[in-house]
Amino acid sequence: MLILADAIEHNIVMITGQHLIDLGYKQGKWFKEAIEFANRNRLEGEGLECYLQSVCPQHIMPHETPPPFHLNIRAETAEETANVEAVLSAMNLLMKTPTLVGGAVMPDACPVGGGHIPVGGVAVARNAIHPAMHSADICCSVMMTNFGHISPKEVLDMAHSITHFGAGGRSEFAKLPHDLKANMRENPFLRTERSRDFARLHLGTQGDGNHFLFVGFSQKTGETVMVTHHGSRGLGADLYTQGMKMAERFRKEMSPKTPAQNAWIPFDTEEGAAYWDALQLVREWTKLNHATLHDATLRKLKVDVQDRFWNEHNFVFKDGDLFYHAKGATPLDDKFVPDSKEGLRLIPLNMREPILIVKGETTETNLGFAPHGAGRNVSRWQHIKENAHRTIEEIFRTETKGLDVRFFSKNIDISELPSAYKNAQTVQAQMKEFGLGEVVDQIIPYGCIMAGDWQKDAPWRKKKK
Repeated sequence: MLILADAIEHNIVMITGQHLIDLGYKQGKWFKEAIEFANRNRLEGEGLECYLQSVCPQHIMPHETPPPFHLNIRAETAEETANVEAVLSAMNLLMKTPTLVGGAVMPDACPVGGGHIPVGGVAVARNAIHPAMHSADICCSVMMTNFGHISPKEVLDMAHSITHFGAGGRSEFAKLPHDLKANMRENPFLRTERSRDFARLHLGTQGDGNHFLFVGFSQKTGETVMVTHHGSRGLGADLYTQGMKMAERFRKEMSPKTPAQNAWIPFDTEEGAAYWDALQLVREWTKLNHATLHDATLRKLKVDVQDRFWNEHNFVFKDGDLFYHAKGATPLDDKFVPDSKEGLRLIPLNMREPILIVKGETTETNLGFAPHGAGRNVSRWQHIKENAHRTIEEIFRTETKGLDVRFFSKNIDISELPSAYKNAQTVQAQMKEFGLGEVVDQIIPYGCIMAGDWQKDAPWRKKKK
């Protein structure tokens, strides 16, 4: 008010936002502080222009030449060659993102296209979190529980009666720990009623796609082991949506020439710190979701847990001011896994193959990561098209012989059968070739449960029919 009164008394023209726009500046958060400073110091003409040039945001341009990244993959067939070439093309576009300083590609890599991070890719950003590089399936992860010497069929039957695949939520487990609820209420990204509902009602659910509940036995001890694979469900998907909107606001202001899918939230902002905290809470929820299913199965069987560990393979990991975006890559280095158990990690391949238990160290080329699975050479729909000459039942019988494989929806999804994935032996051979972890045990498959084609009988389709 004193500045305004003084300006009126001395017939000084007050600087406004419109003045700055007329001078060619794009409106942004910095306007308020700049206008106050300019009026307080009675800036005009060349002095005003010099000041505005010094404080206006400078657009960050994409790299002209992408920084180098490490290839831990080698094509051995024509189909693999096409896949690797597509992955390379995607990574070369991705690495032009101005925040990125390094990256790596794993043997299970699959291209997404359009400059998106490939599945099986690691992108290292300085002081930046890229929501699209962790995707909507935040903290997709795997947990194992050792049930001891018990029949694997008993475990699979009981787990089948407890788990839930497909759309929607359930009420059986809809109770959150007090600390988690309190921390969500404090976070600007997770305090909404929508987030709380997802967190409650999606407990005990596993979603669809390649998520599974697998039962097998340790090659070393013969003990029965259950492994679950899923992400953060609606809670993570909602955070991702908010994160993309926030990143887009920063992109428009800071780096409009960066493609929208690679927008980022600067970590050294209030929004960046809050988003990082939200990611950690989603990680906590996802671990709880795994444990909910495992513990319920243990209680029903009246047995005690013999051993348990877990790891995410679709997340953002922090080391100083560097943020490692792993889109389908398993963190080997304990610095990325705060609740690591003896450095052990899980790498599933396909339902017919053992789940690998691995340990490993950071190298110059792996950046502290390993594959997260077997990956694909062609899309789901391409695989279905290529098998159109065979019946679904015939494919299922051939590929699951000797296994107890179930689809929760009772509708077989052939895009999740073993032939839809890369050759598991090739992936393992390249893990050894490129130093991507040492196999210390294997969980030999007995059977598994997956969602299947649940949309075939989805409620909205039944209603339409």
